[in-house]
Amino acid sequence: MRPPDDDAPGGEPVAQRAAGVAGGAWPGVGAGAGGRPALWPEAERLLAALTPELVRLMEGLTGTMFCAKDTTGRYVAVNQAFVDRTNETSRRAVVGRRAEDLFVDHLAAHYAAQDEEVLRTGQALRDELELILRPGGSPGWYLTSKEPVRAGDVVVGLVSVSEDLRTSDPADVALSSLSRVVALVHERLGEPVTVAEMAAAAGCSPAALDRRMRKVFSLSPRRYVLRARVDRAATLLTTTDAPIAAVATATGFYDQAVLTRTFGRLTGQTPAQFRRASREAGGRPPAGHPGPAGEPVQ
Repeated sequence: MRPPDDDAPGGEPVAQRAAGVAGGAWPGVGAGAGGRPALWPEAERLLAALTPELVRLMEGLTGTMFCAKDTTGRYVAVNQAFVDRTNETSRRAVVGRRAEDLFVDHLAAHYAAQDEEVLRTGQALRDELELILRPGGSPGWYLTSKEPVRAGDVVVGLVSVSEDLRTSDPADVALSSLSRVVALVHERLGEPVTVAEMAAAAGCSPAALDRRMRKVFSLSPRRYVLRARVDRAATLLTTTDAPIAAVATATGFYDQAVLTRTFGRLTGQTPAQFRRASREAGGRPPAGHPGPAGEPVQ
């Protein structure tokens, strides 16, 4: 594995300079603004766009991996659940390093490709089913989501969470089949996709698909499709100047009126209000945007 970048004053490795400060304002990261020594510039830009409260919240998760990565691919903040999936024993040893320094080649390449897509497009990765090594080396299924972090309208990094689905069988058909369903839905966001087609992709009956999706995503198949469409609409509204009618077409809604009704019912804002609030917030989705997860779909 490649050693951490040696860009600290006097040749001190970044991973040492970015030591975790237990009980400090930024658990899992080095010190700097607010009492921590300065980190490298990309890390400082990312931390300035986050909040200590968020990092502290993520630090307390035991079954969910959390990390924040800058635009160079270096880890800026991690929790212990993340550290436990590496060969390291402390956050101090992880901060400042890249995936290729910590994981086997094929996993590192997969993570890097995901990150590059999120950073390049500014679009979130949602509900990616992945096999990740658990502590002790056994593989397990995780549900991964990654969100770009912006300072104004510039992407300065990303945050990622991977939730352990707590199945011990990496060949679990009920979970591995859902990756095909997720791919189908996202490939066809702009056109109808039926529950029967989703079930066929999973190789099971519609009833079995419903059980599997509720177990993993806590959503019915139809609610999952709706969430994916509204999430995509929110991304287009915040990252493009496309007319709302074009956003509706691109995300599978019949017309602008249907998108406006659905989006307003699920988020509490019309698409135009959501876009305006995003721009006022510097390109980020408006605070408190709930998404459609809690909305029942018949």
